[in-house]
Amino acid sequence: MTTQTERALLILRERILKGAYRGGEKLLTVNLAEALEISRTPVRAALSQLAEEGLLDRTAGGSFEVRAFSYADVRDTLILRGTLEGLATRLAATRGAVPEALEEAERIVAELDDCFDTVGDGVDNEGYSRLNLAFHATLPRMADSAVLARELERMMRLPFASPSAFLPMKRSKTWVNRTFFVNQHQHRAILQAIRERDSARAETLAREHARTAMENLEQIWAAAEGRDRSELALITGDYGEPD
Repeated sequence: MTTQTERALLILRERILKGAYRGGEKLLTVNLAEALEISRTPVRAALSQLAEEGLLDRTAGGSFEVRAFSYADVRDTLILRGTLEGLATRLAATRGAVPEALEEAERIVAELDDCFDTVGDGVDNEGYSRLNLAFHATLPRMADSAVLARELERMMRLPFASPSAFLPMKRSKTWVNRTFFVNQHQHRAILQAIRERDSARAETLAREHARTAMENLEQIWAAAEGRDRSELALITGDYGEPD
């Protein structure tokens, strides 16, 4: 059964990441408790957990405010994800992938194909996002590395680190289809490199795959120029090209 703290945590985390609160906005326990119809103690505990996850900052007075992230913060987070996943695929190729994890990854890639509607030229966004996350979770397991699995799980709690963070759910059909098809091609190439024990290529492909998220971020930012940027509400500062 979900506790009141867990419920508050899930609701507030989702609202923050979806841009319901702006960077720098103060979150008051009393107001949130009333809005969520949850007592103050579990709300306070949820806010403390979100501060540990890096989504909130504690103020000098003991309250909380939504943390704003620079473009460089987001870029470095995506680079870190690519580095860790690249290492996972390199180790999987070098050591030989754990058969069960490799089979699961191949099954997921096959299921991802079913998310594409070849007749209607559409994509099952929710299904793709769920399976995409599942695919990325297999990478450290293929490498049989508990250390990498733990560090990747920890890193995924960082804002915008998720493999599905910048999937183009609300963009033009052409852009959505292109992005998803490119991602799926990269998934297959990564698995092929692992099967062939080509560690250098596996790592390079995983890093390139992570960079796709940065390209999506750039597209989302540019497309939202002068309009609603709720998807990027936590990102502040001037937009600039990655180094």
